[in-house]
Amino acid sequence: MANSPLMPREKLLKEGAAALTDAELLAIFLRTGIKDLPVMALAENVLLTFGSLRGLLTADLEAFCKLRGLGQTQYIQLQASKEMTKRYLSQQMEMTEAITSPELAVMYFQSELEDNEREVFMVLFLDNQNRLIKKEKMFYGTINQASVHPREVVKAALRYNAAAIIVAHNHPSGNCTPSGADRFLTRKIEMACDLVDIRFIDHIIVGKGDYFSFEEDKLEQEI
Repeated sequence: MANSPLMPREKLLKEGAAALTDAELLAIFLRTGIKDLPVMALAENVLLTFGSLRGLLTADLEAFCKLRGLGQTQYIQLQASKEMTKRYLSQQMEMTEAITSPELAVMYFQSELEDNEREVFMVLFLDNQNRLIKKEKMFYGTINQASVHPREVVKAALRYNAAAIIVAHNHPSGNCTPSGADRFLTRKIEMACDLVDIRFIDHIIVGKGDYFSFEEDKLEQEI
């Protein structure tokens, strides 16, 4: 007789959270189903309606509560979980000995910038061992443009005695493809950093569930 498939909670304990599908993770969060709809079926229906976990996490209260089986309590819990994740990433950045993994910086920028409806330009100021000194959202723009001043970025880096910086901004449209203005800005910041011996590590553009790294793009072109 074939073994019955593991329920999500049992699977998590046996194989770890990373082994779970999106629907299984959501089923654990929802805990129970509703009449005529077991919890796994409910979770799959929720994901089908919102398109993804990201779609669910960014839904407003009205859209969330329209779906049968979801209500204000689940919305509050889910938003609290989302905020806990953002704070975990922030604390991870602060506590890590050095930001040697670009994935960590990308995940942090995504959690901070991805859902903004206008452009936000953010900087991580690092010491000479790539440890975080300060993080700062420096410039805010309209829905498609932020006025960024490289001189102000360098002044802030000198103020914090930073040896290196990583910068990022979001594209509210969701498309993380860099524009000509983005490329020009990247060159200007890099040149300004060179003048004062500050390492310019990367400029990351955050889209909807995606990102663009100028450093990764440069390395790929060199291969």
